[in-house]
Amino acid sequence: MIKEERRKARKRKNILMTLLFVLILLAIAALVVMNVFKIKKVEVEGNKLYDEKVIEKAVLNDEYSWNSLYVFLKYKFVSTDAVPFVDTMEISLKNPQTLHIKVYEKGMMGYLYIPAMNANAYFDKDGIVVETSSEVIADIPQIMGIDCDKVVLYEKLPIGGGKLRKILTLTQALKRNSLIPDSILYGVENEPELIYGDIKVDMGSMELLTQKVERLAKIKPKLEGKKGTLHLENWTEETTNIVFDQIENKDQKTKKDKKKS
Repeated sequence: MIKEERRKARKRKNILMTLLFVLILLAIAALVVMNVFKIKKVEVEGNKLYDEKVIEKAVLNDEYSWNSLYVFLKYKFVSTDAVPFVDTMEISLKNPQTLHIKVYEKGMMGYLYIPAMNANAYFDKDGIVVETSSEVIADIPQIMGIDCDKVVLYEKLPIGGGKLRKILTLTQALKRNSLIPDSILYGVENEPELIYGDIKVDMGSMELLTQKVERLAKIKPKLEGKKGTLHLENWTEETTNIVFDQIENKDQKTKKDKKKS
């Protein structure tokens, strides 16, 4: 009887010692987490449309966001706050004090203004509407002269007659050659005119589009500071002469008039 009570006492003691040991380990772990995993630096990668502080604010959005381990584990199970024009964000720890945020922005090729919505519809390389917003984003061309009454988010632009395919082909070719215009205007013949500030480029039909874009890439730097229209609509591999109709500004006219007098 005494031996049994001693055995039970030792068992209780061992359990208590084990519990105490676990509690001590948990306390040490808590101290480490609280004191070591403090965010001192946030690195943001892949952001072009937004300042780093905007991205940081979207991720560190609650009272416990000072702790890097908490933030890292949190976004293993939940998504970050929605940020317009941003597809996803990946959160990782570079070290206990440095949080790394990789931003994947939505790949936008252009946008159309939709009067019925009083908003811009931004579309990707497949013609899918990825965002609707009143914001105007730099380096994304506006497509003008195309009728589109309404759009549905995450669905293809309702533009028929082969027009959408031509728009996508053109915008992708321009983007590949770093020739993104301010806007692209489709006239009565449905032939695109590229607008780069004071420079207009008549592209003509879609025939020889790749070659036309390559010629534009070589010519455009020479037009810096000028005003006028570059004619590529009649360019062929046989007829290689390209005309630039320059519009003289008032200062240039004044100088010419002075020289004549």
